[in-house]
Amino acid sequence: MKRIVLFLVTNIAVLLVLTIIMQVFGIGQYLTQEGIDYRALLVFSAVIGFAGSFISLLISKPMAKWSTGARVITTPQSEAERWLVTTVKRLADVAQIGMPEVAIYKGAPNAFATGAFKNSALVAVSTGLLESMNQEEVEAVLGHEVAHVANGDMVTLTLIQGVVNTFVIFLSRVAGFFVDRVIFKTERGVGPGFFITSIVFQIVLGILASMIVAWFSRRREFRADAGSAQYLGSSRPMVNALARLGGIEPGALPESMRAMGISDRKGVMALFSSHPPIEQRIAALQASGR
Repeated sequence: MKRIVLFLVTNIAVLLVLTIIMQVFGIGQYLTQEGIDYRALLVFSAVIGFAGSFISLLISKPMAKWSTGARVITTPQSEAERWLVTTVKRLADVAQIGMPEVAIYKGAPNAFATGAFKNSALVAVSTGLLESMNQEEVEAVLGHEVAHVANGDMVTLTLIQGVVNTFVIFLSRVAGFFVDRVIFKTERGVGPGFFITSIVFQIVLGILASMIVAWFSRRREFRADAGSAQYLGSSRPMVNALARLGGIEPGALPESMRAMGISDRKGVMALFSSHPPIEQRIAALQASGR
């Protein structure tokens, strides 16, 4: 399961909206009337930073359905859908979590899991994945997504995001205060330099912070792969599924959903990738001896 909705994008958007609201109502202005109270600013940053990440977490499931157009299977309409629901139920029982909602969305091969709570998550697979893989491989991918839910990955990433948000907000306001005082020579209160600099720094630092979150996200992928191997009693199905994905153009999830998918980008954007290279994941599974 993985963060995120429009987790990175939504999270940054929520932070900006909260920041604007705070400034409009003057809630944060007391911090910079005569100078910065760094302890108060740090508390303020933590409240806003964690609020943004937890709001993103709480809306992750409805946003995932909306952004992918996923259709939740309430009553299976075919044998394939019946098998899909039954398989997820069996894997959820093995993982000792509540039955997730199961959904299908149209697109090239990919899958994701999301949701704020272990016992009410969402697992979705694309039509392309179902059409390009055999049942054993699809089962391995489902096991991978269920492992994300069981491992509490979405909550873990939310906490990490909250921490980096705190520092992004804190440092952006310190930078804003410095620029306002030193460059714009504002002597009392705060001027436009503070607001402009704070917002610019918040966006830039937010992008850099995404690299940190992505690094943690890549670590969790190995655990989810191992979880799938454990549920199925062998690493072979997951290895085969990854190898097949390696030879297929992965389905492009909406930008905010990348951390939820089974595979992700390569190349120069690797630092922002939520998933490690497929070759590394296969090697880790083979080294596990399962």
